[in-house]
Amino acid sequence: MGEQQNRLIKKYPNRRLYDTRTSTYITLADVKDLVLKHEEFQVVDAKSGDDLTRSILLQIILEEESGGVPMFTSDLLAQMIRFYGNAMQGMMGKYLENNIKAFTDMQHKLQEQARSLYGDNASMSKDLWAQFLSFQGPAMQSMMGAYVEQSQRMFQQMQENLQEQTRKMFAGFQFPHFHPPGSDTGGDKK
Repeated sequence: MGEQQNRLIKKYPNRRLYDTRTSTYITLADVKDLVLKHEEFQVVDAKSGDDLTRSILLQIILEEESGGVPMFTSDLLAQMIRFYGNAMQGMMGKYLENNIKAFTDMQHKLQEQARSLYGDNASMSKDLWAQFLSFQGPAMQSMMGAYVEQSQRMFQQMQENLQEQTRKMFAGFQFPHFHPPGSDTGGDKK
């Protein structure tokens, strides 16, 4: 009975995927269906046992992105690449994950409410989500705009504070032959 926990998919050197639960070879499209059905699965290299789940999911994303309506603009993808190797990499991943989770939670709640109102009328539920998003779009944009502005202000303030601290720190040092501007050195008196 405990076999239900994780569906194991083995990837062979010939690039074929083998579903151990159904004992059949499957395609990338079948793996995408598992994702859409919220099925838990793990893809491993048949030879080494390495976990390949992420790379398979990235392949699916790549296929979706090269389709008709990509989710990410070139600019956004370029920005994401720049985050790799950056000190912020881990934080950025967490930030995106949290935002997507919040977005998914909202969608689930809306779907539940739509189901209680319209029963299993999927098109009504979709319309409601579309309405929500068309309202959310501008709201999210202005929210993000405000957030970016606030972050920039905060950054500016931090810079000013740092400069102030540096000034104070250096003012405390007595450098030989250094006279702050405006101080009377007394050297030029005739």
